[in-house]
Amino acid sequence: MNWDQIEGGWKEFRGKLKSDFGKLTDDDFQRLSGKRDEIVGAVQRRYGIEKDDAKNRVEKWADSLKDAIKGS
Repeated sequence: MNWDQIEGGWKEFRGKLKSDFGKLTDDDFQRLSGKRDEIVGAVQRRYGIEKDDAKNRVEKWADSLKDAIKGS
């Protein structure tokens, strides 16, 4: 899934992000707008992980959206 699609469908996809990254807070979600760098930064802060690890996890999450949409 490309990030333009995620940003455009942010309201739809943020629930999936919330269930997959449970440590993100409601305050995080108010600040996030579906932009990759913002999501990576929030995941990095909440999980206390390196930026590259956070980026990999977020990319894997985005790929799972593509798979979920295909399965619908």
